[in-house]
Amino acid sequence: METAEPQEAPVTLRLDGKVALVTGAGSPDGIGYATARRLRDLGARVAIVSTTRRIHERAAELGITGFVADLTDEAEVGALADAVSDHLGDVEVLVNNAGLTSRASPEILRPVSQLTYDEWKSEIDRNLSTAFLCSRAFQGGMAEQGWGRIVNLAATAGPVNALPTEAAYAAAKAGVVGLTRALAMELVADGVNVNCVAPGTIYTAASTVTEIKQGLGTPIGRPGTPDEVAAAIAFLCSPAASYITGQMLVVDGGNSVREAEFR
Repeated sequence: METAEPQEAPVTLRLDGKVALVTGAGSPDGIGYATARRLRDLGARVAIVSTTRRIHERAAELGITGFVADLTDEAEVGALADAVSDHLGDVEVLVNNAGLTSRASPEILRPVSQLTYDEWKSEIDRNLSTAFLCSRAFQGGMAEQGWGRIVNLAATAGPVNALPTEAAYAAAKAGVVGLTRALAMELVADGVNVNCVAPGTIYTAASTVTEIKQGLGTPIGRPGTPDEVAAAIAFLCSPAASYITGQMLVVDGGNSVREAEFR
């Protein structure tokens, strides 16, 4: 029985000339912003998008292109796809970061017994539907070119663990993993790799005192940084990740693998 020879591919992190879109990059100290900066430094032509006009400030700081869009709105996602294509060309790298909580749009913390259906839908739309709509809008161009990378932002909450009062967020992030794996199988023959990154406690301006304390309690002994998450995302976006698809990479300082608190 003959076996297929592995295709030669450059084992490189460089993304020279590739068009990349990072969603949810409005905060200057967030994961989206750090990811956009890293992809730019790797040679990509980067666009970023958020729901407010502050995205233009972030774009100016990085010397890239910014767009404003509500990614829970199907029509606005379609308009974004057209705008990015007109300005930069077909997107080859998509990072679905939109949806992670912020001060402007905090996570809804309420037990299921008290959670309204509108609150449930809001969390699902913000954390899962955004990834679905953007992936659907940009996957076709990648498939036509025969190369692409989609990296979705999940979280340890949902796919790995959960806390009381976060059922909607956890369900959405678990759904991101399911979307990632299904899409990976749909696009594998087209040369498009789809993966997700699941951050644990990451220190940003939106971090609460409780979250910071949780980070100090990890095996590594501190919260993670947006740059550390961005490094993982950038690797999965690169040609070097050519044999990785449908996977979830946990970035949580070892917190999810220990059996008990260290003594």
